[in-house]
Amino acid sequence: MAVADPEVRISSGRIRGRVENGMAVFRGIPFAEPPLGARRFQAPRPPAPWDGVRDAISFGPQAPQALPPGIPPHAEPDNGEWLTVNVWTPDLAASGLPVLLWIHGGAYMFGSAADPVYDGEKFARAGTVLVSCNYRLGFEGFALVPGAPANRGLLDQVAALRWVQENIAAFGGDPGNVTVFGESAGAGSVAALLTMDAAGGLFRRAIAQSVPGTFFGPDLAAEVTRAIAAEAGVKASYEELAATDPMHLVNSSAGVTARLRELLQLGPVASTLTPYSPVVDGEVLPRSPWRALLSGAARDIELLTGHNRDEYRLFTALDGRFGKITEADAAAALEVFAPGPGGATAYRKAYPGASPGQLHELVNSDWLFRMPTLHLAQAHAVSGGTTFLYELRIAAPVNGGVYGACHALDLPLVFGTEGQGIGPQFTGGHASADFVALGEVMRGEWVRFAACGDPGWPSYGTQHRSTRIYDSPPDVAPYPEEASMRIWERHQFDTLGLVSG
Repeated sequence: MAVADPEVRISSGRIRGRVENGMAVFRGIPFAEPPLGARRFQAPRPPAPWDGVRDAISFGPQAPQALPPGIPPHAEPDNGEWLTVNVWTPDLAASGLPVLLWIHGGAYMFGSAADPVYDGEKFARAGTVLVSCNYRLGFEGFALVPGAPANRGLLDQVAALRWVQENIAAFGGDPGNVTVFGESAGAGSVAALLTMDAAGGLFRRAIAQSVPGTFFGPDLAAEVTRAIAAEAGVKASYEELAATDPMHLVNSSAGVTARLRELLQLGPVASTLTPYSPVVDGEVLPRSPWRALLSGAARDIELLTGHNRDEYRLFTALDGRFGKITEADAAAALEVFAPGPGGATAYRKAYPGASPGQLHELVNSDWLFRMPTLHLAQAHAVSGGTTFLYELRIAAPVNGGVYGACHALDLPLVFGTEGQGIGPQFTGGHASADFVALGEVMRGEWVRFAACGDPGWPSYGTQHRSTRIYDSPPDVAPYPEEASMRIWERHQFDTLGLVSG
């Protein structure tokens, strides 16, 4: 006998999903109105209710974006309904299941919850309700537009969290036990949510995987908007930008991204891969996450955070530069990213046998992901918040380990999707038993943290720097990147502004 398609009533109407491998799955549920027309560049507003039963079997369209080469779109043709959630649940008749809301990464300008690497089945099978969401990206979500609220992508995430509070009990979840988690730009979003008044009370715990260190000041964000508007051939005003086709702004953003290094006032941001980041505007986002957490802003929220050992390896490998970094490349990277006037010298002293490629990778990894993540953990711990830290050290099992423990390797591990999405890029489609087993350990500890706030290893403190080491076998040890930690110990991660001169 065929299993009947499951139906659920939510705040905006009735929806019909599917049963897949024993899990009830609902896709493409709108949590806000399409942000077009009069809603363009505005804060999200709840969706209009519908009559009858709405099918929730296909992912919603991804927000306007220019995907990296070789990555196809994952959703159906765009109808403007960019703001949707997806739900995996093991038991619609249950009550009180832990809830996890996933926020995808993608440099704040690409990505989708429909990416197969984010399939929520294994989280649901472990006894949680897994929710993922799409949000506005790039210019639509993060550009500073005159007369419009800043950080619209973050406001979308808050709206998704509100949807969870209102509706998740219908899927067996506990609205009082919600964990928000994300990777890369998703982790930066999680760090921002920890500081936002609008997100207060909407989640109990947070997991931030590879937190990027880029948060913009209004002056820098306004300069980016002016550059993109000029590329698009329009004025940097609300009226002209709102009248411009979203994909034209996507293409104009890509044009500016290609020549970021020419925009010297952007400082270190000119050497990154994206012109977008959350904007510390003083209203939607009052302070940078590090300052906010240090002052105790999220003291009552349990935080699990960590990074991968070889974060930047992914980007040099994809660019075909791995093994080809010159001394001049390393010196330039140290000059731009190392902290303080003696930072470059400090790196060479701390890593005396490092090759140019290793120095280049270390300083890029530290500035962009490793040290921002560590400092977030330290700020939370110092303020009295319960904090857990990890480092992923297992190497991607493909091409002789060329990727190392690179950025995004945690995705197929945590979701158990080694053969889906970007998983085969790291595994060759044949993940080792050790790799799969480590992923099961990580996912189990994520689930345990979501359930009770304790992943199973000692919390991180400034005196006892207990760190979960995800390797084969996994271990617990003092924080392993002590040399870099010492180089950056007096640096304050904060809002980035324009550089004079």
